[in-house]
Amino acid sequence: MNYLVVGAGNASRPVARLLNYLGHDVVVTDLKDISEFKIEFQRSLIEMEKEGVRLDMANKNPSVEGFDAVYMPPTLPETAPIAQKIYESDLKILTNEEFSKIVNDLIDVDIIGITGTMGKTTTTFITTSLFKQAGYKVWSCSSLVNNLVSEAIVDGIVKGKVNECDIAIFELPHGTIGLLNKLNIKIGLLTNIAEDHLSEFGGSLEKYQKRKLLLQAMSEIFISNNSCHDIIEKVRDDAIFYALDEDVDFKGTVGDKSLTIAYGDNEFTTPFNMMSYFFENSVAAASIALTYGVNEKDIIDALKAFKGLPAHMEDVGEYNGRKVILDSAFLYDGMKITLDYFKDDSVVLFLDHFDTLSVRDKAEVGNLISEYNLKAVIASGFNEVTQAVEMDAANEILDAITNINIEKVAVETIEKAAELTFKYSEPGDVILHMGPLIAYDRLTTVDKIIKGLERGSKKYE
Repeated sequence: MNYLVVGAGNASRPVARLLNYLGHDVVVTDLKDISEFKIEFQRSLIEMEKEGVRLDMANKNPSVEGFDAVYMPPTLPETAPIAQKIYESDLKILTNEEFSKIVNDLIDVDIIGITGTMGKTTTTFITTSLFKQAGYKVWSCSSLVNNLVSEAIVDGIVKGKVNECDIAIFELPHGTIGLLNKLNIKIGLLTNIAEDHLSEFGGSLEKYQKRKLLLQAMSEIFISNNSCHDIIEKVRDDAIFYALDEDVDFKGTVGDKSLTIAYGDNEFTTPFNMMSYFFENSVAAASIALTYGVNEKDIIDALKAFKGLPAHMEDVGEYNGRKVILDSAFLYDGMKITLDYFKDDSVVLFLDHFDTLSVRDKAEVGNLISEYNLKAVIASGFNEVTQAVEMDAANEILDAITNINIEKVAVETIEKAAELTFKYSEPGDVILHMGPLIAYDRLTTVDKIIKGLERGSKKYE
């Protein structure tokens, strides 16, 4: 079939690539020129073009003539001229549900799906570790591989990873769930639901919850953090619950460098040397593995060897006697856990821009920081998503910090923020990074941070 895919955005790219892989003739049309997209999206489009997708970029008046079917992303306004042309034509419209079924039919192994506002990347990583320890050939897709997980899933299909595994473990952010809403999930897990991304749902927490709860409808077995019990019990009476220090199906208890997990009449304890939010996410991963049939010994061996994951309390070494920790916490609860962990240390904190595709409450961040005796807070105004310097966002955080003992500095870039941490710190201090961009685009953001750290360590030695 001849397919027209409207837009070269986050939903359209994986659709176009997979349709091309399946032998269809595919044209992607977009109002913008390819040069107007972020570098990683340009790379993706160029790769698709090499594979056979035709790119019709910077076209303000595309035609629908000569096509059999079309895909329109959910973000396309009904009033857009191209949408009006499509509605007036007799083109078959490929829906997200139909595309999801196509993807599902190409995956013939059990799928484990993990969603939530916080902790889904960590839980996906730990779950993958447990299954690998148990000898499974795992195909794992998460934002650690590609922030747009739907693209990572399609990439795995195109490159044959789906044929080299015996289980698939997918992190499923709300965007991916929206596109792939008809997958057959063997076990689905919800880590939590917090008030984030609401700007993408018209400010409605109910709409955001509804999107996340699509996972339970797709899942044969569904596991949830007990914090979501009231939401889940309204839609599912056979859900399994996990938590720390609560009497639920899978109960985790933190000891001195150990983690105990109790379930049914069983209980085991594993050595565990990680910190903060890794505890509860490890209980989540263990609940998936135990429910699937992984034995306790493999879980113990995997958790005993677990060393953390990139951008989550990641220790990147010492610079001029300062320990540097990179953390992607950006919501209130996650930031509080991280700041509590370092409350007895002398800390210089540097922050990236707190808005990605979602607009967040920067004043809330500043109010939280005020509760801690930090030496300095350096905030970057560069938005990696829009590629624009937005100093108001940095100043909104700093203006809300009322602790007079904290030095406050606003800078244009995260690279400059990393550099200046050495001006406000001394040997023995902890340099701590927090913010969402390190998770949204880890490679780019970490590269900038490391460059800033290296320059600062030389400039202020």
